[in-house]
Amino acid sequence: MSALLEATNLRRHYRVRAGQGLFAPKAVLRAVDGVSLALRPGRTLGLVGESGCGKSTTGKLVLGLVPPTSGTVHYRGQTLPPVGTPAWRGLRRHIQMVYQDPLGALDRRLPIGTQIGEPLVIHEQTTATERRDRALAAMESVGLQRHQYERYPHELSGGQRQRVVLARALMTGPDLLVCDEPISALDVSIQAQVVNLLLDLQERLGIAYLFISHDLKVVRQVSHDVAVMYLGRIVEQGEAESLFAAPAHPYTRALVAAIPTVDFGGGPKRERMLLQGDPPNPVNVPSGCAFHTRCPFATAQCRAEAPTLQPLAGGRMVACHRVHEPALQVAA
Repeated sequence: MSALLEATNLRRHYRVRAGQGLFAPKAVLRAVDGVSLALRPGRTLGLVGESGCGKSTTGKLVLGLVPPTSGTVHYRGQTLPPVGTPAWRGLRRHIQMVYQDPLGALDRRLPIGTQIGEPLVIHEQTTATERRDRALAAMESVGLQRHQYERYPHELSGGQRQRVVLARALMTGPDLLVCDEPISALDVSIQAQVVNLLLDLQERLGIAYLFISHDLKVVRQVSHDVAVMYLGRIVEQGEAESLFAAPAHPYTRALVAAIPTVDFGGGPKRERMLLQGDPPNPVNVPSGCAFHTRCPFATAQCRAEAPTLQPLAGGRMVACHRVHEPALQVAA
């Protein structure tokens, strides 16, 4: 099956001040540094990693909201047009975004029904009656009530506001939703409702998701494939179940080991691998493998030479010099 969305060697670098004061020297912050992803129709790609690793910037790059320093993004085989052009605006009806903070994504001065119908004003020539009817239908599809059409965002709960954002994103019949931490601002019980809603919408409408999150438990539930980011680069990617069952990269192993579980006793203890220290400054990335400063398996080669993604069995890709060594292999 051909890819719906394909990003190749994406980079986004920023010029920043390397110190305090007006005359501080400039440095390069590598927010995204050579990321390649492919997402097939009707499937979910989970993008995970610690805060500051470049997940959200990657989501904006594939939408065209941020121009890449280098690299390309293709949608259905066509290069993504430059942001702001008529071709880009026409494409945006097929690719929508769901933001982390639903209240911040909504206009508090307008009723939610008006905001849900706004994409039709931008992308289609419709009457006010048509917009209202389609907005009501979208509200019902995400579990909102018709009488809430005239409500304002502050009159709704966090979960209801996120449903409003979803309804608005669905108005133009998109093929792809970029979900940037869509449940992190919600209570746990509401998170489960929104996750179930996303799964139901995918089953009914065949929508593909780029699901950006630091919550690996949720990512495992919703994703078909997973890509793990560290300091702007992909360090491991592959099919979700096999990746969570047998993580290969030391960083992925540490993330998976941190997923909360219930131990009823009697079974084998899960391996624990605690990361030491904080991620390095992206303005001053360590030489070689960027993870070597926190990796218990690092060698002189890791400190001197940056690894590239290499294939493992089952279609997995891992960026680690020692991944084929028995000491690092983990049984599924």
